[in-house]
Amino acid sequence: MTPLHDLTGLILAGGQGRRMGGVDKGLVPFAGRPLVAHVRDRLAGRVAELLVNANRSLADYDDFADRVIEDAEDGYQGPLMGIYSGLRAARTPWLLVVPCDTPRLPDDLVSRLVTGIGKADIAVAGDGQRLHPVVALMRTSLADDLAAALAAGERKIDRWYARHDWVQVDFAEGEDAFANLNTQEEKRRLELALAEEPAKR
Repeated sequence: MTPLHDLTGLILAGGQGRRMGGVDKGLVPFAGRPLVAHVRDRLAGRVAELLVNANRSLADYDDFADRVIEDAEDGYQGPLMGIYSGLRAARTPWLLVVPCDTPRLPDDLVSRLVTGIGKADIAVAGDGQRLHPVVALMRTSLADDLAAALAAGERKIDRWYARHDWVQVDFAEGEDAFANLNTQEEKRRLELALAEEPAKR
């Protein structure tokens, strides 16, 4: 797999942001820039095309993607629907999925998932303690299977992964690298930790 030819990046930003007061979470400022901008930095220049999956503020996301795609079906059906929409929209054999609210993803996320997947269909990031199922690399040929699972009512990502040959790729950075910001308090706490880092070096 050659990422710049075979790999599409997908940032999931299609949720309702309910725990953050219903805001469009990808556009919430974090350390002076929208959350989605931090996530884009981890993928830009490392994939053939970068997609953002969004269901509102579509024009605002144009600056952060090659294409902005909406969910294939209405109703805010969750991240699995966003993943399906990305699989369907991708023009490459592989799709790398990340959420819009994880601003501290490892800089080498793409290369390590590509190296770690081996012959499997799906590679899921782990921090040594737990899995982070919305940080994953997968074959776009899985789109039809996911369509069938969604039609049957499946909305749990881990249950869909279990239908396939998947592997875990551990990242030594630990859970902070995959911290997703669901509330304003979580955002403030991570911003504070980021501001204190230079003093610790």
